Amino acid sequence: MLTAKTHQPSFLASALLAWYPRHHRDLPWRHTRDPYAIWLSEVILQQTRVAQGLPYYETFLAAYPTVQALAAAPEAEVLRYWQGLGYYSRARNMHRTAQQVVTEYAGKFPGTYAELLKLRGIGPYTAAAIASFAFDEAVAVLDGNVYRVLARIFGLHSDIVAPSSRKEFQAVADQHIPASTPADFNQAIMEFGAIQCTPAKPDCLFCPLQHQCWAFQHGQVALLPVKSKAKASRTRYFHYFVLRHGEQTYLRERREKDIWQGLYDFALTETTVSELPPAELARQLDALGATLDTSQAAEPSAAYRHVLSHQKLEARFHDLPLAQPLPATTLRDLGLRAYSPAEIEALPKPKLIANYIEQKL
Repeated sequence: MLTAKTHQPSFLASALLAWYPRHHRDLPWRHTRDPYAIWLSEVILQQTRVAQGLPYYETFLAAYPTVQALAAAPEAEVLRYWQGLGYYSRARNMHRTAQQVVTEYAGKFPGTYAELLKLRGIGPYTAAAIASFAFDEAVAVLDGNVYRVLARIFGLHSDIVAPSSRKEFQAVADQHIPASTPADFNQAIMEFGAIQCTPAKPDCLFCPLQHQCWAFQHGQVALLPVKSKAKASRTRYFHYFVLRHGEQTYLRERREKDIWQGLYDFALTETTVSELPPAELARQLDALGATLDTSQAAEPSAAYRHVLSHQKLEARFHDLPLAQPLPATTLRDLGLRAYSPAEIEALPKPKLIANYIEQKL
């Protein structure tokens, strides 16, 4: 099934290297050998579509053109630039990795796959991408697109979610990557999976690998790759108290070690059902020492729904104008602070909070 490693490109490499120049998308990170810019693009594109990630890449590179600039930036500022991409741990890890490159490697990325793996937050895929694209090292990348292409071409039925499958797929990919053009091969196989050998409705009719594709020849294109289903996500019900006095609104920095750590949101209570009874709202406001300005009181917002990788959030925002500022004890106990509209705009916030603020405040 597999082709022996020779000086001649394998059938897979030959087909992909012929296909890529005619069909690839023109993306800015494909015009650089700068390991920093390549790394930045790979971090942004993890769990993010190209169309969504491209403007973030351009904005980040303009704000932080070098790894030194990113390392020196305040974390809150980095998170604000990241706002809307989700998976905020990526931004925090990226910031720490930049600082590691500056302090431990004199601001220069290591030039080999093995050394790149020593950097905090850089795993096998990202290390392979940087090593091949920036330094021409013949190590194959392995992302979702590559898994799909290899599974279909070679009839690999191992569950790609299982950690044990990585070694099998990596061995196949490494056998076919040409030593002379590793960067082009890696770009080609990822691009092929992204626009030709897609998850649904792949373009098999015009596929240059149609005759060599095990899945096509056996009518199993829709069945490969094998991917076990994730556990059903749970729904959580959030009720945000948008406490405001005059032109200022109270927010808090999330200190908990969760996906929104370092971001800002409003005072929050979580319930097991979607509605918060008026009596419970009144009780909680009383516990906060909040005096509501009833002349400006409004109904709670409609539900804002936000889907995360492991859970679904249904949030309602309670607009609560106050007759007087919150007591100092409440501010201390809840970590709240009053912010002006301009200050709120500059704060890093979860997309859920940013959407509400953009529409309502």
